Amino acid sequence: MYTLLLDQINWDIVCDVNGNIAVASNPYALAQDAASAIKTFEGEVYFDTTYGLPYWTQVLGHAPPLPLVKQYFNAQALTVPEVATAVSFITGVVERDLTGQVQITSDDGQLSASGI
Repeated sequence: MYTLLLDQINWDIVCDVNGNIAVASNPYALAQDAASAIKTFEGEVYFDTTYGLPYWTQVLGHAPPLPLVKQYFNAQALTVPEVATAVSFITGVVERDLTGQVQITSDDGQLSASGI
């Protein structure tokens, strides 16, 4: 599986050394796609408004317990094809910024991680 490689700080596409849009391959591509799924707000995907996390209705402004947030993250990561398991780690909460990592295992047993 391939996906566009995203800068881990700005979460935007990047160029390779030749100036072309960079592409990521497995196993990192799956971890990045899982992180992208976690960052997706419910209703944000116009062709499937049920996809994404219920940030507006159940997370932001509601202060849910961190284990529940991690459960949301793990479930959303599992919506990515070829992801067999997902474990989310929250490494920091500063004011309104949450940082962490999602670690995934692919269907073929490869491990990878990406920041969330």
